[in-house]
Amino acid sequence: MVSETKFWNEIRKDVSGHKKKKPRVVPAFTIQALQENTIVEKPPRYELYKPQLPKPSTFRKFYEWGVFPIALEKNSYGIKLSWKFIVEQGISDMLEHGGPKILPVVPQLIIPIKKALNTKMPEVICATLRAIQHLVRSADCVGEALVPYFRQILPVLNLLKDRNVNLGEGIDYSQQRGENVADIIQETLALLEIYGGEDAFINIKYMIPTYESCMMN
Repeated sequence: MVSETKFWNEIRKDVSGHKKKKPRVVPAFTIQALQENTIVEKPPRYELYKPQLPKPSTFRKFYEWGVFPIALEKNSYGIKLSWKFIVEQGISDMLEHGGPKILPVVPQLIIPIKKALNTKMPEVICATLRAIQHLVRSADCVGEALVPYFRQILPVLNLLKDRNVNLGEGIDYSQQRGENVADIIQETLALLEIYGGEDAFINIKYMIPTYESCMMN
Protein backbone atom coordinates (compact mmCIF):
# COMPACT_ATOMS: atom_id res chain seq x y z
CA MET A 1 0.00 0.00 0.00
CA VAL A 2 1.41 3.35 -1.06
CA SER A 3 1.71 5.89 1.74
CA GLU A 4 -0.07 9.22 1.39
CA THR A 5 3.25 11.14 1.34
CA LYS A 6 4.69 8.98 -1.42
CA PHE A 7 1.47 9.26 -3.39
CA TRP A 8 1.59 13.08 -3.41
CA ASN A 9 5.30 13.06 -4.25
CA GLU A 10 4.51 11.01 -7.32
CA ILE A 11 1.72 13.40 -8.28
CA ARG A 12 4.12 16.36 -8.10
CA LYS A 13 6.58 14.83 -10.55
CA ASP A 14 6.59 16.42 -13.99
CA VAL A 15 6.28 14.50 -17.23
CA SER A 16 10.04 13.86 -17.37
CA GLY A 17 9.86 11.96 -14.12
CA HIS A 18 11.77 14.56 -12.10
CA LYS A 19 10.49 16.60 -9.22
CA LYS A 20 9.84 20.24 -9.97
CA LYS A 21 12.54 22.61 -8.87
CA LYS A 22 11.90 25.18 -6.19
CA PRO A 23 10.75 28.47 -7.78
CA ARG A 24 13.44 31.09 -8.20
CA VAL A 25 12.94 34.43 -6.49
CA VAL A 26 13.40 37.22 -9.04
CA PRO A 27 12.98 41.03 -9.00
CA ALA A 28 9.52 42.37 -9.78
CA PHE A 29 8.75 44.16 -13.06
CA THR A 30 11.56 42.39 -14.94
CA ILE A 31 11.73 39.95 -17.85
CA GLN A 32 12.73 37.28 -15.35
CA ALA A 33 9.36 37.58 -13.65
CA LEU A 34 7.72 36.28 -16.86
CA GLN A 35 9.78 33.09 -16.88
CA GLU A 36 8.42 29.78 -15.68
CA ASN A 37 8.90 28.51 -12.16
CA THR A 38 9.65 31.96 -10.72
CA ILE A 39 8.15 34.13 -8.02
CA VAL A 40 8.78 37.82 -7.49
CA GLU A 41 10.53 38.98 -4.35
CA LYS A 42 8.59 40.96 -1.75
CA PRO A 43 8.93 44.76 -1.87
CA PRO A 44 11.31 46.24 0.70
CA ARG A 45 9.80 47.68 3.84
CA TYR A 46 9.63 51.47 3.76
CA GLU A 47 10.03 53.02 7.19
CA LEU A 48 8.31 56.36 6.70
CA TYR A 49 9.14 57.85 10.09
CA LYS A 50 12.65 56.47 10.49
CA PRO A 51 15.23 59.22 11.18
CA GLN A 52 17.83 59.68 8.47
CA LEU A 53 21.28 60.64 9.70
CA PRO A 54 22.59 63.74 7.91
CA LYS A 55 25.74 63.51 5.83
CA PRO A 56 28.89 65.12 7.27
CA SER A 57 28.95 68.84 6.54
CA THR A 58 31.86 70.72 4.99
CA PHE A 59 32.45 72.35 8.37
CA ARG A 60 32.77 68.96 10.07
CA LYS A 61 35.22 67.75 7.44
CA PHE A 62 37.44 70.80 7.93
CA TYR A 63 37.25 70.39 11.68
CA GLU A 64 38.33 66.76 11.48
CA TRP A 65 41.30 67.85 9.37
CA GLY A 66 42.31 70.16 12.22
CA VAL A 67 41.74 73.38 10.27
CA PHE A 68 39.59 75.03 12.95
CA PRO A 69 41.37 75.82 16.26
CA ILE A 70 38.31 75.09 18.43
CA ALA A 71 38.55 74.03 22.05
CA LEU A 72 37.26 70.54 22.80
CA GLU A 73 35.14 69.50 25.76
CA LYS A 74 35.97 66.46 27.84
CA ASN A 75 33.33 64.46 29.63
CA SER A 76 32.81 60.92 30.87
CA TYR A 77 32.39 59.69 27.29
CA GLY A 78 35.58 61.24 26.00
CA ILE A 79 36.42 64.37 24.05
CA LYS A 80 33.80 66.12 21.93
CA LEU A 81 32.86 69.45 20.42
CA SER A 82 29.58 71.12 21.27
CA TRP A 83 28.38 71.33 17.66
CA LYS A 84 24.82 72.30 18.48
CA PHE A 85 25.78 75.39 20.46
CA ILE A 86 28.17 76.61 17.79
CA VAL A 87 25.68 76.14 14.96
CA GLU A 88 22.67 77.65 16.71
CA GLN A 89 24.63 80.58 18.10
CA GLY A 90 26.19 81.26 14.70
CA ILE A 91 22.79 81.22 12.98
CA SER A 92 21.31 83.49 15.63
CA ASP A 93 24.16 86.02 15.34
CA MET A 94 24.00 86.14 11.54
CA LEU A 95 20.23 86.61 11.49
CA GLU A 96 20.43 89.20 14.23
CA HIS A 97 22.96 91.37 12.40
CA GLY A 98 22.50 90.36 8.75
CA GLY A 99 19.90 92.99 7.89
CA PRO A 100 19.53 93.54 4.13
CA LYS A 101 22.12 90.85 3.37
CA ILE A 102 19.70 88.08 4.43
CA LEU A 103 17.04 88.31 1.71
CA PRO A 104 19.40 87.73 -1.28
CA VAL A 105 20.71 84.46 0.17
CA VAL A 106 17.31 82.90 0.96
CA PRO A 107 17.38 80.60 -2.14
CA GLN A 108 20.71 79.18 -0.96
CA LEU A 109 19.16 78.21 2.39
CA ILE A 110 16.42 75.99 0.99
CA ILE A 111 18.46 72.83 0.32
CA PRO A 112 20.15 72.86 3.78
CA ILE A 113 16.73 73.42 5.40
CA LYS A 114 15.20 70.59 3.38
CA LYS A 115 18.04 68.21 4.26
CA ALA A 116 17.79 69.06 7.94
CA LEU A 117 14.02 68.46 8.03
CA ASN A 118 14.35 65.23 6.04
CA THR A 119 16.48 63.71 8.80
CA LYS A 120 13.22 63.32 10.79
CA MET A 121 15.35 63.60 13.92
CA PRO A 122 13.35 65.48 16.57
CA GLU A 123 16.25 67.54 17.86
CA VAL A 124 17.35 68.56 14.36
CA ILE A 125 13.79 69.36 13.29
CA CYS A 126 13.14 71.55 16.34
CA ALA A 127 16.42 73.46 15.90
CA THR A 128 15.70 73.96 12.19
CA LEU A 129 12.18 75.22 12.81
CA ARG A 130 13.44 77.65 15.44
CA ALA A 131 15.93 78.94 12.88
CA ILE A 132 13.14 79.33 10.29
CA GLN A 133 11.08 81.28 12.80
CA HIS A 134 14.02 83.60 13.41
CA LEU A 135 14.65 83.81 9.68
CA VAL A 136 11.18 85.08 8.73
CA ARG A 137 11.40 87.75 11.44
CA SER A 138 14.95 88.80 10.56
CA ALA A 139 14.31 91.12 7.61
CA ASP A 140 11.57 92.50 5.38
CA CYS A 141 10.15 90.24 2.64
CA VAL A 142 12.03 87.12 3.83
CA GLY A 143 8.77 85.37 4.67
CA GLU A 144 7.38 86.14 1.20
CA ALA A 145 10.60 84.91 -0.40
CA LEU A 146 10.10 81.50 1.25
CA VAL A 147 6.60 80.93 -0.20
CA PRO A 148 7.80 79.58 -3.61
CA TYR A 149 9.83 76.96 -1.72
CA PHE A 150 7.00 75.58 0.43
CA ARG A 151 6.76 72.50 -1.80
CA GLN A 152 10.32 71.62 -0.81
CA ILE A 153 10.26 72.35 2.92
CA LEU A 154 6.68 71.57 4.01
CA PRO A 155 6.20 67.85 3.12
CA VAL A 156 8.02 66.63 6.24
CA LEU A 157 6.02 69.06 8.39
CA ASN A 158 2.83 67.59 6.95
CA LEU A 159 4.09 64.12 7.82
CA LEU A 160 5.07 64.91 11.40
CA LYS A 161 2.74 67.69 12.50
CA ASP A 162 0.43 65.33 14.42
CA ARG A 163 3.15 63.15 15.94
CA ASN A 164 3.68 64.81 19.30
CA VAL A 165 6.13 62.41 20.90
CA ASN A 166 8.14 59.23 20.41
CA LEU A 167 9.57 60.09 17.01
CA GLY A 168 12.39 57.99 15.65
CA GLU A 169 14.03 55.73 18.21
CA GLY A 170 11.40 56.35 20.86
CA ILE A 171 12.82 59.74 21.86
CA ASP A 172 10.36 61.96 23.68
CA TYR A 173 11.82 65.29 22.71
CA SER A 174 9.10 67.25 24.53
CA GLN A 175 10.43 65.87 27.80
CA GLN A 176 14.01 66.67 26.82
CA ARG A 177 13.74 70.45 26.47
CA GLY A 178 10.13 71.23 27.21
CA GLU A 179 9.47 71.37 23.47
CA ASN A 180 7.00 69.43 21.40
CA VAL A 181 7.67 68.76 17.72
CA ALA A 182 4.02 69.13 16.69
CA ASP A 183 3.66 72.41 18.61
CA ILE A 184 6.79 73.91 17.05
CA ILE A 185 5.58 72.86 13.60
CA GLN A 186 2.27 74.63 14.25
CA GLU A 187 4.07 77.75 15.49
CA THR A 188 6.30 77.76 12.42
CA LEU A 189 3.40 77.36 10.00
CA ALA A 190 1.59 80.25 11.67
CA LEU A 191 4.64 82.50 11.28
CA LEU A 192 5.07 81.46 7.66
CA GLU A 193 1.47 82.50 7.06
CA ILE A 194 1.81 85.79 8.93
CA TYR A 195 5.04 86.86 7.25
CA GLY A 196 4.44 85.17 3.89
CA GLY A 197 2.01 87.67 2.41
CA GLU A 198 -1.33 87.08 0.72
CA ASP A 199 -0.26 83.88 -1.08
CA ALA A 200 1.15 82.17 2.01
CA PHE A 201 -2.02 80.52 3.35
CA ILE A 202 -3.17 78.95 0.08
CA ASN A 203 0.31 77.53 -0.50
CA ILE A 204 0.51 76.11 3.03
CA LYS A 205 -2.98 74.65 2.63
CA TYR A 206 -1.98 73.01 -0.64
CA MET A 207 0.89 71.17 1.04
CA ILE A 208 -0.82 70.63 4.42
CA PRO A 209 -4.56 70.18 3.82
CA THR A 210 -5.41 70.03 7.53
CA TYR A 211 -3.78 73.38 8.32
CA GLU A 212 -6.19 76.04 9.60
CA SER A 213 -5.38 79.71 9.16
CA CYS A 214 -4.18 81.56 12.25
CA MET A 215 -5.27 84.87 10.71
CA MET A 216 -8.74 84.01 9.42
CA ASN A 217 -9.93 82.32 12.62
